[in-house]
Amino acid sequence: MHAELHTDHGVMKIEFFETDAPNTVTNFTKLIKEGYYNGLTFHRVIPDFVVQGGCPNGTGSGGPGYTIKCELDGGNQYHDRGVLSMAHAGRDTGGSQFFICHNRQNTQHLDRNHTCFGKVTENVDIVDKIKQGDKIIKLLIIES
Repeated sequence: MHAELHTDHGVMKIEFFETDAPNTVTNFTKLIKEGYYNGLTFHRVIPDFVVQGGCPNGTGSGGPGYTIKCELDGGNQYHDRGVLSMAHAGRDTGGSQFFICHNRQNTQHLDRNHTCFGKVTENVDIVDKIKQGDKIIKLLIIES
């Protein structure tokens, strides 16, 4: 299963780590199918670190009304450039907020602390163009 993340800067194609983070992928794709992410903003952008979205309030304080457990033991739990990972306020408090990494150098300390559940496989350069307040125009599941 794959996804397309549409932004004002173009479309990023995403591949999910279904084997390494199955519950996180299931949660994220469920929210995508519900249209949860469409129109939300990237509320947090830290250059050379991450772009973060998925907060319904646009502030980083909101979520879907529930939390999910972290999945940190899989083989793809490394925060490389383009990796999607769950944001949280402490272990097992993630829900809908996610971030995309700019590079490995500044994100490796997140390994096995935040669940990596996918990676941008096409147009990763768009991550560098996203600014705080930019919208997730739509996020779509592409069945493969």
